[in-house]
Amino acid sequence: MHAKTLAVLALSASLLTACYVVPVTGRDGSVQYIPVAAPPGVPPLGAPQPVAPVVVPSTATGPIALSARLYPDNDRAAATGVVAGTVTNMLNGKGRFQIQYGSEVLTGEATVVDGDAHRGVASATGSSGGFMQCDYQLANPRQGAGSCLFSNGARYRLHIGG
Repeated sequence: MHAKTLAVLALSASLLTACYVVPVTGRDGSVQYIPVAAPPGVPPLGAPQPVAPVVVPSTATGPIALSARLYPDNDRAAATGVVAGTVTNMLNGKGRFQIQYGSEVLTGEATVVDGDAHRGVASATGSSGGFMQCDYQLANPRQGAGSCLFSNGARYRLHIGG
């Protein structure tokens, strides 16, 4: 390789190690992944990660991106295994999520019910006709649990956050 090409590759790699890719949900429900600089105090990608999870301050005023894990709760779900996705708590009684289920991406929204900021329902659909519905309970804006039922009869236990 030429020295100029090596220099460009080295510079690109060093710039990307201080970046993270954050899911951002558009008004239409679509999710885009935007590269952003690592927040102060958070090690860049590739650096040893802390053992304890990064805690979002309780004074957070913007959306909080969280992991969602669905664990099989019946034989139909066991055939697929654990399913993973992302949930974005908009901190206004609404949320958006995206889950890869087999070959289909399901996207949808979550809403609190009965004015109870901790209890909610969620619904999602995919482009191939699949859908799911969930009931959940939040312990706080960053963590919760519930159950989800898919259109094919698969039932899962839902864990939100870490």
